[in-house]
Amino acid sequence: MKLPCRQFLHLATIAVALTIFSVMLANHGAWSQTSRTIKIVVPAPPGAVADILARLLTMQISSTQGTTLVVENRPGAGDVIGTEAVARAAPDGTTLLVVGTNFVITPQMRKANYDPLNSFEPICHLANAPTIIVVNSASPYRTLAELLDAARAQPGKLTLASIGPGSVFHLGFEMLKHAAKVDMTFVPYAGNAPAINAVLGQQVTAMFGTYSNVAEYLKAGTLRALAVATPTRAEPLPDVPTVSESGFKDFKVDVWFGAFAPAKTPKEMVSQLAGWFTAAMQDSEFKAKLVVQGIYPSGPCGAEFATYIRKQYDDYGRVIREASINAE
Repeated sequence: MKLPCRQFLHLATIAVALTIFSVMLANHGAWSQTSRTIKIVVPAPPGAVADILARLLTMQISSTQGTTLVVENRPGAGDVIGTEAVARAAPDGTTLLVVGTNFVITPQMRKANYDPLNSFEPICHLANAPTIIVVNSASPYRTLAELLDAARAQPGKLTLASIGPGSVFHLGFEMLKHAAKVDMTFVPYAGNAPAINAVLGQQVTAMFGTYSNVAEYLKAGTLRALAVATPTRAEPLPDVPTVSESGFKDFKVDVWFGAFAPAKTPKEMVSQLAGWFTAAMQDSEFKAKLVVQGIYPSGPCGAEFATYIRKQYDDYGRVIREASINAE
């Protein structure tokens, strides 16, 4: 049965309108995900630097963007448990990951059901924490050169403690051993507190950690800073030279923190989230809160951050292979 021309055109107009409405509704649905509660998974326990950063971010973004963000701690297996959970999450912008340097290290030393380079969409490089080599204030070593000279004179006798094995500090230790051509012994601890106690008790010669871990002991004069392993001098320690200045050009050990979304999260969502994170990190009051915690905003997002992640993965992977490091 043929419809009259006018009725046909009327129905066609309705069909087109419904199609346009459906597309608009679908697009609205995609964007409306970011108006729902966003969960930030931190694969570390409460109180860790990544956790502190994530919680400060959730408060800042929630208050400025009108979007509710919450933190969920899922620690374990060198950050693998929480990171895997985000890799499996729906790519709808409502489940994100805030993680540190272990993101590119752990999967190269133990089985992980994700690929850091392909299972995620890099959002932003959020911040860095200065890394530092310290000794007990009663130690005879006042410079990194003195420590390394003593290590050469007493092969295998001097010790350096940090979280480990398989941490970024363990890798940094191996990098320094290779660059300085010294034989020192790495002493791994399950956490920063026991490593610090070992230095304070003079059970080990030195410790490699972040500034935030040892700041109070440096201020109290119970620990002494020998060098920072950052590209430039650390803001709170302007008189402490870098390892690079101490004779090892371009030496650095990055402790960074970044935000990621599951792979295949729409680019529009990733871009919007990057804008939120960037705005938060650029806020002067927010920066001040980070600095108190020994965390310093970074900033690169998107493709630039992805390039940084790939270089980190390659650089640390080479150290792991050359030093035959494993996480056990």
